[in-house]
Amino acid sequence: MTVPEAPAAAPAGPRSPFLYRDYAAYQASRFCVTVAIQMQGLAVGYHVYRLTGRTLDLAFVGLAQFLPAFVLSLFVGHVADRFDRRWILSLSGVAQAVVSALLALIAWTGTGGTPAIYAVLLLGGTARAFAGPAGSALMPTLVPGPTVPRAIAWSSTVWQIATITGPALGGLVYGLARAPTWVYATCLVVELASSVGFLVVRARPQVARRVTVTLDSLFAGVRYVRSKPVLLGAISLDLFAVLLGGAVALLPVFAEDVLRVGVGGLAWMRAMPAVGAASMALWLSQRPLSRRSGRWMFSAVAVFGLATITFGLSRSFPLSLAALFVIGASDMVSVFVRQTLIQLRTPDEMRGRVSAVNMVFVGASNELGEFESGVVATLFGDGPAGAIRAVVVGGIGTLCVVGLWASLFPALRTVDKLDSSET
Repeated sequence: MTVPEAPAAAPAGPRSPFLYRDYAAYQASRFCVTVAIQMQGLAVGYHVYRLTGRTLDLAFVGLAQFLPAFVLSLFVGHVADRFDRRWILSLSGVAQAVVSALLALIAWTGTGGTPAIYAVLLLGGTARAFAGPAGSALMPTLVPGPTVPRAIAWSSTVWQIATITGPALGGLVYGLARAPTWVYATCLVVELASSVGFLVVRARPQVARRVTVTLDSLFAGVRYVRSKPVLLGAISLDLFAVLLGGAVALLPVFAEDVLRVGVGGLAWMRAMPAVGAASMALWLSQRPLSRRSGRWMFSAVAVFGLATITFGLSRSFPLSLAALFVIGASDMVSVFVRQTLIQLRTPDEMRGRVSAVNMVFVGASNELGEFESGVVATLFGDGPAGAIRAVVVGGIGTLCVVGLWASLFPALRTVDKLDSSET
């Protein structure tokens, strides 16, 4: 892999990744598009819940965004390994802008209702399905190998800061306009800017072979992950832990009917996990995990489950915010371990397809987790009572997953140094 342009002596300080021009440009564009996605996510959830008042409708918001990633998972990874990843990211940004424009039109005219919103979200999910593997595979090629762990930590920090900024900005715009239309319009502008920004990143040679697209090549990423117990364990642990313990889809219910803090409170609740995650990512960028990484990962997921239970039982807004902060911080430890393992233990020619497999698992834990939360809340009685029960039961389920995975994947539990070649 070609080493990116940088000072003659490769820097080793905590902020060293940003001394590489292309890494800095990539992160700036990624920040913009993530802010827009988070703004849109807050607006869509609150918009849908205000339209119907049903938790099941919030479930379909998550499902609509997950389905394209699941259906296209094998194909998009192959695309990321064969074509210019900058252009994939840029075109995805344009598609996201189209999604925002359509959502703004739906909100402005008041036509179409939730079916139209779900249809548009399917398009957005498709764009994100292509962007995920491309971005994940591109990022490690922008810095030299020894800098990759810090680059991953800073990448998580940038993403989390954007996840803080997005809901806060979205809640502010929504509150001032008293409607989601201007939130969607703002997202459109930001997404178009990010699509141009990705093209500023100078392409690095991709070493992927121009192989014919076959069933065998499409499943190469799945086979690679299955052959590496550490990778399979790390990816699947995050899937089931967050799938069961995720409460994001139900936050509009807690904001409107449990804590009664409105859209402003919802913005704080959406942002607080990111505040915790950003704080932890910043810490990890300064002090990356050096030993007992597997044990840290399992411990963090257990804390995630306990914090989820606390949030579900809380009737205090400050306590709820504190629980969400801990949820984000603990999840970041798991994310850091998983992402570093994937980037350092996957060859560049396979990284797009392996990243696509990871993105399906991440999407399942997030968007499909939102669907699961909404369905379980409905089964428990819908409304605030069902939402509370769903969150608490999900947290308990996360703790059960930690114990089961510690038994099923001893190789992951005993991982020491992340840059070890042992799998």
